[in-house]
Amino acid sequence: MKINPITCAVLAALAVSRVSYADGTTPPAPVAQPNQTVAQSSQPAQSGPSANAADPANAANASTLGTVTVTAQHTVQDIQDVPITIQAFTGNTLQQLNVTSFDDLIKYLPNVTFAANGPGQGNIYMRGLSTGFLGNQSSATIAPFPNVAVYLDDQSMQFPARNLDVYMVDMERVEVLEGPQGTLFGGGAEAGVVRYITNKPNLDKVSGSAEASVGVTDGGAPNNSANAVLNLPIIPGTFAVRGVIYNDHQGGYIDNVPSTYTRQPTDGGGAMAPYVAAGGTSVFNNYSVAQNNWNPVDTQGARLSALWKINDNWNFLIAESYQNLDAKGQSSTYPVGSDGETLGTDQITAFVPGWNNDHYTNSAWTLNGQVGDLSLVYTGGYTNRRISEQQDYTNYSRSAGGMYYQCTGTSAGLSSAGKPICYSPAGYWNDTVGSTHQSHELRLSTPEDYRFRVTGGLYYEDFDIQDHMRFNYLTIPSCTPANLAGALAGGNPCVAVAESSPGVTLPAGTAFGENTDRGYKQEAAFGSMSYDIIPDVLTATVGTRYYHYSEWQTGTEFYTTTAQVNVPNGTYVGDDTVMNYHQTYHGFKSRANLEWHITPDMMVYYTFSQGFRPGGFNRTSSDVAKLDGEPQYKKPISYAPDTLTNNEIGFKSTFFNDRLLLNASAYDMRWDNVQMQFFNPLVLGNTTFAVNGPNYKVDGLEVQFQGKITEGLSIIGSGSLNHAKQTNSPCLVNNIPGSPGYNTCIVQTGAIGDVSSFTNPFGNVGSVPAFSPRSQYNMRLRYDWTFNGGFKAFAQAGFNRTGSMYNQPATYPSGAGVTDVTTVELRYLQGGYTTVDASIGVAKDNWDVSLYGTNLTDNHASVFTSSAQFIESEVPIRPRVLGVKVGFKF
Repeated sequence: MKINPITCAVLAALAVSRVSYADGTTPPAPVAQPNQTVAQSSQPAQSGPSANAADPANAANASTLGTVTVTAQHTVQDIQDVPITIQAFTGNTLQQLNVTSFDDLIKYLPNVTFAANGPGQGNIYMRGLSTGFLGNQSSATIAPFPNVAVYLDDQSMQFPARNLDVYMVDMERVEVLEGPQGTLFGGGAEAGVVRYITNKPNLDKVSGSAEASVGVTDGGAPNNSANAVLNLPIIPGTFAVRGVIYNDHQGGYIDNVPSTYTRQPTDGGGAMAPYVAAGGTSVFNNYSVAQNNWNPVDTQGARLSALWKINDNWNFLIAESYQNLDAKGQSSTYPVGSDGETLGTDQITAFVPGWNNDHYTNSAWTLNGQVGDLSLVYTGGYTNRRISEQQDYTNYSRSAGGMYYQCTGTSAGLSSAGKPICYSPAGYWNDTVGSTHQSHELRLSTPEDYRFRVTGGLYYEDFDIQDHMRFNYLTIPSCTPANLAGALAGGNPCVAVAESSPGVTLPAGTAFGENTDRGYKQEAAFGSMSYDIIPDVLTATVGTRYYHYSEWQTGTEFYTTTAQVNVPNGTYVGDDTVMNYHQTYHGFKSRANLEWHITPDMMVYYTFSQGFRPGGFNRTSSDVAKLDGEPQYKKPISYAPDTLTNNEIGFKSTFFNDRLLLNASAYDMRWDNVQMQFFNPLVLGNTTFAVNGPNYKVDGLEVQFQGKITEGLSIIGSGSLNHAKQTNSPCLVNNIPGSPGYNTCIVQTGAIGDVSSFTNPFGNVGSVPAFSPRSQYNMRLRYDWTFNGGFKAFAQAGFNRTGSMYNQPATYPSGAGVTDVTTVELRYLQGGYTTVDASIGVAKDNWDVSLYGTNLTDNHASVFTSSAQFIESEVPIRPRVLGVKVGFKF
């Protein structure tokens, strides 16, 4: 079993840290005013309550449920007093459930789905608000901004199609807020927010913990992980630091099996036939990259924070976070291989090395204080994220587009000169992304015990993304001096290496791509007022946010064309399209709540809330959808924000002397002017573009419950039921003045004599949106007991059920039975699935040990089925894992 050196270092730190502080006490919280940010995260992981209510481990001898404190509304509240649908998982609960990544957490979130193309490569959706997911190629440039916001403490971590996968260690809690949160969390919090809230330094006690685990994956390689936490009051009561270090190795379980790739006369819709007839077909293999367990993932990171209590009214917190995620291979599998062979479970046929390396650093700071009776919070942050990803694109070679860059000698290739010949089909895409994300927020609040309370603030954000995307499937030889001389002497043609602009030479083999700079600056002001109409019984709240976005996209999109045939490498032929796009927009998003505490243990509420997400740009504008040779549609340069309006009623209650918790909410959501992407190279051009399209309506119900059955036995569960549908049916309208059918729906396309009907790509009324399962639910039982004078034991088991869902909207072409893939947007039904997890353990004094198992039924369901790589691919859930975990705390 491979043990990473950082794992060894963490274990060594554990040995060193076992000095005379092993008293097992729970440190008190650092000094902060009740409604200030530091108070969010003042307790170590082992002392918090569990998800939604009591922490079973700490409440083993308690007969009632506990209390969860959250800051979902920028003030400290009991979760039962927050008038929205929310779940919260403390650090202790995350440990109990063996949760370290979002893939682990989503099992307990009944209204959340995740289109995951691998670690750090996915989109989060809430309440079925999705229009599909296309994969990761060019996503930093072309993907719309997400409609679910991700926060690390007070810093936004959202990213187009690549939500940051924060490793969950030394967390105080994770909060999941459903429904639009645009008033407090701004653009991107359209459908909800996921908030990772870290533990903060404790000013008074030396404390720490360490944990290590090893495990085996069914059919795969072993796993191991380790982490250590240390809290040190440098000046007791005044200044303290807290550090955490972690390493996690997940062994691979997908086999890249040895395979061949044979060009067929049917490739490219029959365009390959002349090459086969000329004897130009070849067989290629992947033997140099084939291997078992080729998708291991290593996550390493550290976090250091310092808290300074300036005086009784002011404190300052600063934190530095670092994480590096290194995922090898690909996370997808193929039901059918590149040569049509049926593959086994968790197998793929890839011909090029693959990886995704995702590195970020985050600096964050928070100042808390009092200005008279007002509480002041200033918080800011700066995130630097760097991504390098490469994935196999060999199956694109079966399309007419792929052949164009790999064959010469007939009209189907880049050059019609020379004898018909095709070169290697092995292709890939490589994406290098860098981004910076800076934010500043200032909040002022009146005291929480006032009958009339006000919170207001200012916000500034600067988000910049630089993307260098390369599609490397050009295998015709480049025009080196020798190749060029041979071509000019009548030999096989060559193609000059592409240049994206004069003097910017691209790697050999690059056929297409972009160099872009994309981002926005946002200024916002927000305010919220609450009034206790009847103190402790009836409260009304109203709030609004004004936002102003300045958005841009600059750079070039480049191509390989016939002008590069038989010219020297380094020749610039002006094959790039310049992007210099800018737009601004502004507006208000508001919310209102009415809370009625029928009794101290029962509240009903009504919430009205609005959300939005920023618009964006397409790389180029071109005329497409030709009818009898005449274009009918001009792709737009930009698309506008979409918006969400939520009306929600709910109740939160506890019964039987705080032994049973029952929460429920019902909601009606209207998602308007929805951003939608298209890629139909046969009709709408050979690049993806986005437009504003249809409206959707979601009616749903969610229930959460928790019970203390006996002193040591707890039950926790939640579930959702959604009815989501499209409510209008816009069409793609002919927008080219003077053309036949101008300003009417496009219904036909094609060349003269070969006209065919054009299916409305926006969908029909009643269509079900993508990633919108009808139902999701989960439940778990935990039993805690003591024996033999001081040993504490537990056993827990649970299951999660996710209903079936589609990966794309209803009018996208079905992928069922399709072997000749010509688009990245085929629609597949992802079957419903159930997973079962369980664990058992014992603790004594400061030590604990547990055995755990995840996906015990060894389900291989797909969480993202797509044709993004021009072949049907599935991203499976991780197979069954069995492991042992040992922990120590002081």
